[in-house]
Parts: sequence; structure tokens; C-alpha cells
Amino acid sequence: MSPTEGHSVVERIRASTRGWHEDLEGTPFSRAMLAGTLPLDRYVDQLAAYRTVLAALEGELSRAADPRLASVWSADLVKLSHIDRDLMYFAEDGVFPASTAAAPADAFAREIRGAAASDPLALLGFLYVLEGSTLGGMILRRYVAEAYGLRDTDGVAYYASGDRERWAGFTARLNGALAGPGEPDRVITATARAYHHVAAISVALSAGLPAAP
Repeated sequence: MSPTEGHSVVERIRASTRGWHEDLEGTPFSRAMLAGTLPLDRYVDQLAAYRTVLAALEGELSRAADPRLASVWSADLVKLSHIDRDLMYFAEDGVFPASTAAAPADAFAREIRGAAASDPLALLGFLYVLEGSTLGGMILRRYVAEAYGLRDTDGVAYYASGDRERWAGFTARLNGALAGPGEPDRVITATARAYHHVAAISVALSAGLPAAP
């Protein structure tokens, strides 16, 4: 039996991306967030970068005619409105994005739009990574709220949007949607591309921050 035989698509994705998770957690941006020392403008810049990415991804998924995408995508996965709420909250306090990570975010958005035209299944790999990031946000939310003195979901609506039950439903639909030859491999390849872009965003957001000890 091959190393992947008998494993679900999601199990294969999880195994193939474990190293990416560890690398992202080691960036100065991620470490500063956990330490409560991340400058507020960098947090807001991350929200702005993710807004660029999610606007492209959610837009393409909502327009997709491919039945495999339609069987996985659902309105309850929309995150753009949460980020808009956060950005508006900080704008009212005079804190605006400085576009620190605008270039890598734009590059990710361009790849999303290109994939929608050339290989729509790749969108499911991108979605896996972005939806999965909100599960991590359930943990990070506390650190962010404490660092900036935030209450309830003010400024952390995106980080508070993770939901384990929704994630279970999403991954179950993803496993069920990919039955054709080579389809799982195409989605797994796309998750690696998504992590590449997320890492580029994190590196940009780390500029000037103290290096990890």
C-alpha cells in the first residue's frame, strides 16, 4: 500500500502541510502576536492583506459553475464581511493599513483569479488554507484582544469567525467532492501554493520586527 492509499484528501493535505504550519509559527510576525508585542498597525495590515485575498477567492467561488466547487462552497464560509468590520473598527480609531503586505497579497489574488480560469479545483486548495486559518484564529483571538485591549468581537471579528462544526462540514464536503483521477493531487498542490503565498505575506509583515530568538 502506498503512503497515501486509504487516506482521505483532508488527511493527505494535513500531512503534506505540517511543515508549512511550523514555518509560519516561527516568523517574527507570528511570534510577536503570541507575545503580545505586535504593533497594532501590523495587525491591521494583516487584515488588509487577507481582505485582498479573500475578496478574490470568495468572488471566484461565488461565481464558479463547476459542480465540484458548488458542492463544497457555501455562504456560511464567507469571511470578507468579518474583516471589513474589523477594518472599520480600527479606522474609526484612526488606525489604517500601511500596505506592508500589499504586494504578496496582490500576488496571491492574481494566482486565485488565474486558477479560476485555468484549474478551478485549485480554488478548493486555497479555500482549505484560508478556512483553516480561522481555526487558528480561535486561539490567537485571546492574545490579540489582550494586546490591544479589545472587548467582545471589536477588532477581532475575523479571528472570532472560526467554527469547528463548520470546519467539519467543510472538510467532509471536500473529501466527498474529489473522486476523479488526479483531483486530490491537484487540490493538494494548490494548498502548497496557498501556503507559499501566506508565508510571503507573513514575511512582509515581519519586516523590521525582532528576529525570533
